[in-house]
Amino acid sequence: MTDYRALLVAIAVPRLTGTAANQQIRDVLKRELVARGFVAMEHRFTGRSLLHRFGRAPLEAVNVLGVRPRARVSVWLVAHYDSKGQPLSMATRLAAAALATLGALELLALAVRALLGPVHAGVPDLFVGAAGVAGILLLVANRVTNRSAGAVDNAAGVVAVLATLDALPPDVGVGVLFPDAEEYGLLGARALVRERANLLRDTCIVNFDGVDDRGVTIAFIHRAGPTIERVTAALGARRARWLPVLVDGLVLTGAAREGVTIMRGDWGTATIVHTPRDSTQRLTLAGVREVARGVASALFPG
Repeated sequence: MTDYRALLVAIAVPRLTGTAANQQIRDVLKRELVARGFVAMEHRFTGRSLLHRFGRAPLEAVNVLGVRPRARVSVWLVAHYDSKGQPLSMATRLAAAALATLGALELLALAVRALLGPVHAGVPDLFVGAAGVAGILLLVANRVTNRSAGAVDNAAGVVAVLATLDALPPDVGVGVLFPDAEEYGLLGARALVRERANLLRDTCIVNFDGVDDRGVTIAFIHRAGPTIERVTAALGARRARWLPVLVDGLVLTGAAREGVTIMRGDWGTATIVHTPRDSTQRLTLAGVREVARGVASALFPG
């Protein structure tokens, strides 16, 4: 029986794409796939994030794929395996983005008013403008680091994939995708769609990204279909058609028949993601076990 806690601890180390730890975790994932009867393959690719368009060399990264011999894949279980740290948590970045958007809207409103006549900026205008500038400065200063173990984001998602596999019969047509460089702008998923789109055609994508013990389970539905409906119902998940996050499921579903990203958490979860506080100490994996059971029961009702 798999010791999921030990597996989480092994995976949840700072593992920014391109680092030695990232490669070590990739080896762990291939070993786990082989132990479950899968053929583990690497998909190497080169990508350029926004950061790498400004004088940096292209990013070299590796996706991990797992398929069973002679089995036709109808469902891909997906979880990115890289991590990143940032000075600002996800919650703080969302707040900063909201401030920047508010400032942009205020600037637009001032421009419209200027077309209609003289503009006299009052205290509220100055306050909103200052808030917008503060939001922009926070986002600009939010550099990428390798200082987060990424337990919730996304070691827990990786463990959820493996736990789901363990709850399924070995002959179910399920494959595994562990994309790399998700934290650099979904580069691994984009490379798969660009170079391996044939693998995704007429399949269902079930992407796990951030599975906490606390909070509610969310089904971020990218493209609805019968499999996605069963998964959502089995999890008792809150359905969402739009969220202010970027996830691999958004890209991969573009080449697939159906797609959903499964998340679990609350605002407290968002306050620790991408920070050093996203560690294994705060996880019992109760959320992972619940999500894995629900997805497995939906994919194999018998």
